[in-house]
Amino acid sequence: MTTRVTLISPSIDDALHAVRFPADEALTPAGLRRARAARPAAAALPGGRALTSPSARCRETAEALGLRAVPDPGAAGCAMGRWRGLALEDVLAAEPEGVAAWLADPDSAAHGGEPLTRFLGRVTDWLTGLAAEGGRVVAVVEPDVVRAAVVCALGAPPSSFWRVDVPPLTVTALSGRDGRWNVRVAGELGQRAGGSGQEAEQGTRQPGQAAGNLGQDARESGQRTPDPGQAAGNLAQDARESGRGTRKSGQAAGNLGQGPGQATPPQAP
Repeated sequence: MTTRVTLISPSIDDALHAVRFPADEALTPAGLRRARAARPAAAALPGGRALTSPSARCRETAEALGLRAVPDPGAAGCAMGRWRGLALEDVLAAEPEGVAAWLADPDSAAHGGEPLTRFLGRVTDWLTGLAAEGGRVVAVVEPDVVRAAVVCALGAPPSSFWRVDVPPLTVTALSGRDGRWNVRVAGELGQRAGGSGQEAEQGTRQPGQAAGNLGQDARESGQRTPDPGQAAGNLAQDARESGRGTRKSGQAAGNLGQGPGQATPPQAP
């Protein structure tokens, strides 16, 4: 029996726009418009049971897309402890050693919340539960849940979590059978359906992805962890620059507005 799971990341909220660890913010007006504009494309995706992460931004995205989704605690985002609601720039300035440990050690809970390894295990259990029930599932889930699901599906090491980029309204399709999952499709809503996309907000880098990029740069340069003395300034600059431009169209894996079956495979990292 094959289980098919279509994951959709939420639209834009204030935490994404400000590069802040989320604290259950609602969608911004532009994020809500963008989700509503994608409703026809969402309706064309394979149907099935509809689930959502418990957060406000996921529930609002699901409603805007026309999905009667049931909140699922198993699909909650990673608990970030005392960093919840804080800007990444401020956390880096206050706890550079903690951020460095968080990036380097998947068992670290420097923030007092959920270690990456525990979070990955929880998402694996969630996928296993969906596979046991079978059928088709459409779920609007937190970006870090999508990233974790991809890592789990591919059997990749925890460090791969930092190399999966999940922009708002990304679609990722998984198919599972006999304990094996395949990543079938990944696509990004690059423009508003039926419009120019000029109303879409810019600068939506996730704090976990931005920090992960910093850690990846450090590893590739031969360092084990980012230099705490330089981390705050470098990453803050990176976050600010991400708000002054949009992703090049050539980097997109596909487009939700194009409908299913038209997305191209994601680029290799």
